[in-house]
Amino acid sequence: MMAIIFCLGSEKKNIIRMVMAVGALAILGTAVYVTLDFLAQREAGDAADFLFRQDIVWYQSLNINYSVGVDGISVAMLLLSSVIVLTGVFASWGMEIQTKEYFLWFLMLAIGVFGFFISIDLFTMFLFYEVALIPMYLLIGLWGTGRKEYSAMKLTLMLMGGSAFLMVGIFGIYYFSSADGQLTFNIVEIAKNHAMPVDKQLIFFPLTFVGFGVLGAMFPFHTWSPDGHASAPTAVSMLHAGVLMKLGGYGCFRIAMNLMPEAADQLSWIFIILTGTSVVYGAFSACVQNDLKYINAYSSVSHCGLVLFALLMMNKTAMTGAILQMVSHGLMTALFFALIGMIYGRTHTRDIREMGGMMKIMPVLGVCYVIAGLASLGLPGLSGFVAEMTIFVGSFEHTDLFHRFFVIMGCTSIVITAVYILRVVGKVLFGPVQDKHHESLTDAVWHEKIAAFGLIIAIAGIGLAPLWLSDMISNSSIIMHFMK
Repeated sequence: MMAIIFCLGSEKKNIIRMVMAVGALAILGTAVYVTLDFLAQREAGDAADFLFRQDIVWYQSLNINYSVGVDGISVAMLLLSSVIVLTGVFASWGMEIQTKEYFLWFLMLAIGVFGFFISIDLFTMFLFYEVALIPMYLLIGLWGTGRKEYSAMKLTLMLMGGSAFLMVGIFGIYYFSSADGQLTFNIVEIAKNHAMPVDKQLIFFPLTFVGFGVLGAMFPFHTWSPDGHASAPTAVSMLHAGVLMKLGGYGCFRIAMNLMPEAADQLSWIFIILTGTSVVYGAFSACVQNDLKYINAYSSVSHCGLVLFALLMMNKTAMTGAILQMVSHGLMTALFFALIGMIYGRTHTRDIREMGGMMKIMPVLGVCYVIAGLASLGLPGLSGFVAEMTIFVGSFEHTDLFHRFFVIMGCTSIVITAVYILRVVGKVLFGPVQDKHHESLTDAVWHEKIAAFGLIIAIAGIGLAPLWLSDMISNSSIIMHFMK
């Protein structure tokens, strides 16, 4: 797909859009096929292992291989990514400025994300991690709005700082996880050998967890996220919040906790405090914002903090809920950013104090925004309820005062979320019309409806029928290994 777009002339914008749409649809079809095949093999009793394995030697002397494969968590992330890439293409349909270059960098970002989720070699995973980060600077700096240069630089520097911690952690795992003298980057082999001394785990676990936690917007390393979201173009915000931030939670679980479980057990209390703070702080911060993107950005800090918080509970139910939350938040925050971009494209403002009565003017966009808000505050029947209920039920299995205190504190975020969601819905959608140019405002057009309706169908589908997804996640290789 990149090769086709690269060969097309910059003036052929409609053809470029069509190629992107067809290619993104093919990616979604592939993800659905992999999911169905994975579920079929799970029924046959084989899905606890990595499937669709591919191993190609890259650098033999250091035992670096292009090793890929999927388990239940990887499949869930691939489905999430493919849905958001497809809807992001339709949300970007009106992009007129350097359309060809925009979609090429958009695809580069998507390649990094997909490659990261299927990698089972630490070196390959880190490579795709960096591939996913680099396009963000250009996508925000060139096609963003507001203080886009500042936001792009801040995001890049902070995430590269996290990458520096992460690189040290990965090489520590590589050098100290050998059981028979043979160094390896292979995650499956490292987890199976379980040879890393505990004293070394206590050194490299915090570095690895913080390295990924920066991308997961863990307090106090979250400050890049609101600025980055506020300046990014619509589809980039969708992919950034919906998928890219999930690399942080996925990496914390797949690498830091899975490969250094003793250190995770001993040091979890530190990160429970930090992630619990993220959950409440992000929700309170969203309450006092007036910019729609900043509201959703701080909401993402809260919800992504809940992912890391649940992982650190270190039991099957909470960890399953954490992955469900990654999928649920990815879908609903992508829907939020898509709708905010559509509203901003018409009103040229994101300040809720300058809005009102939008439901009368843009009923389709208004109804979609209400559905996104209800999913965010955990309405039964939508994906947010399934994920958060699983998280809090699993987290409350701990009977000690420390864990239960932070679980109860995390539960307060549900009420706080309801406050800022209802505030925005009441101010922006209802009441008297504020926009002085409201006569010229229009409702969603066809490509915007495709983006919004596609995400809503996914949110409602998971909310109404979550068992296939939760079973696939809970029976995945990493959780089954972690519970031994």
